[in-house]
Amino acid sequence: MTALTQAHCEACRADAPKVSDEELAVLIKQIPDWNIEVRDNHMELERVFLFKNFRHALAFTNAVGAIAEEEGHHPDLLTQWGKVTVTWWSHELKGLHRNDFIMAARTDELAATAEGRK
Repeated sequence: MTALTQAHCEACRADAPKVSDEELAVLIKQIPDWNIEVRDNHMELERVFLFKNFRHALAFTNAVGAIAEEEGHHPDLLTQWGKVTVTWWSHELKGLHRNDFIMAARTDELAATAEGRK
């Protein structure tokens, strides 16, 4: 468990600050399996999780959805046979907020206990 997995998301407004370059350098080290993708001129956190079959991938998708609902912060989820792509970014900010790193860390924690991981 990391400090990020214990943290909770704060309400995010369109005028909330994006993570600074200094914060980004520190936070990304805490979720080393995630990639930063730039789409439509903003950064997103993305990771692909592999599973033994569709049933396990779907169960993981639902588990990620449940923690997203709890925090009121929702990812883009692509569920395929044996694979789930999770993308976190703050839509209101059009970029990355500390909330995205919290949720990425919590997604990693879910994956560590997920049934059917390859």
